[in-house]
Order: sequence, then C-alpha cells, then structure tokens
Amino acid sequence: MKEEEKRRHPRFDSLNLSYICLDEDQQVVKQGMGRTLNLSESGILLETYFPIAAEHTVVLSIGLRDEVVDAKGRLVHLREAGPDLYEIGIRFADPEQGVLNSIRQFLQALSREE
Repeated sequence: MKEEEKRRHPRFDSLNLSYICLDEDQQVVKQGMGRTLNLSESGILLETYFPIAAEHTVVLSIGLRDEVVDAKGRLVHLREAGPDLYEIGIRFADPEQGVLNSIRQFLQALSREE
C-alpha cells in the first residue's frame, strides 16, 4: 500500500506561516517563519531553518488565502532536508472547531481547483 493510501486525510500544498515553539511551561523558546509544504485536516508539514524539539508545543499562524488561522500542534517527525533546512511534520492538537472548519473549506476549495 502506498504511503498516501494509508493517510486519513489528503495533503494539499499551502502557503507560508509563522510559528512559535513553547516549552513545557508555555514559555517561548523559538519563533520564526516557515513554508508550508503540505496541509491536511490533521496536520501540516513545514520547512524551517532550525529543528523543533519533540517536547515543544508549536503555535502556528497559517495563511489560507485571505484568512489566517492559529493552531497548536506537536512534532510527529523531523527530517533534515539540507544544510540548515528541516522538514517538520506537526499533528494538530485539539484544533478549535472554527480553525478546523477554515482548514476544511480551504482544502475543499483547492480540491475543486485541481
């Protein structure tokens, strides 16, 4: 079975975002800009210039065309993509219903365009 067939939600390309990494005490340890490599209802794959630790919570501000949504997540995988370049898989952690609805609408619009 192909990897894509195992996934619960299809992945779509998305836009740039900003993110903040919080430690266990909810203190900011890193922040930066990244590029969204793909997006699904359950998570996001980002490209960043430094790794994110598994124990940190990631707060994302994701641009979905004319709307920006904020979501929290946790690292599920990390891959070094080049010198000082990382691909980081983030699973959303209990997204608010409004955020989830915005992501779904964005993904549905992209599906119709393909």
